[in-house]
Amino acid sequence: MPEQALIQFRADRELKDDVTDIFAAIGLDMSTALRMFLIKARMVRGLPFEAVLPDNSLTRTEALKIIADARKQLADTPEMTLNEINAEIHAARTERKEKNS
Repeated sequence: MPEQALIQFRADRELKDDVTDIFAAIGLDMSTALRMFLIKARMVRGLPFEAVLPDNSLTRTEALKIIADARKQLADTPEMTLNEINAEIHAARTERKEKNS
């Protein structure tokens, strides 16, 4: 058996807990899953998954324009009273209740 080496790294607790549960559900522990990742990375001589930015990424300028346009649209939206908001909620709940009955 080849000489063993210890690999340590830090991860967010929530991320670690989430993937530990995922790995356990498919019968793996964290060490086995990470060892599988390393073996596959060696086989493909790179990351064992695609690591590229999606085509639909926005530039900062594009995102700011979208936000500005949304603000303009919202500025033209009339204000609703609390009674109007509650009436809409009540109507939606009533409709959903009738639909599910």
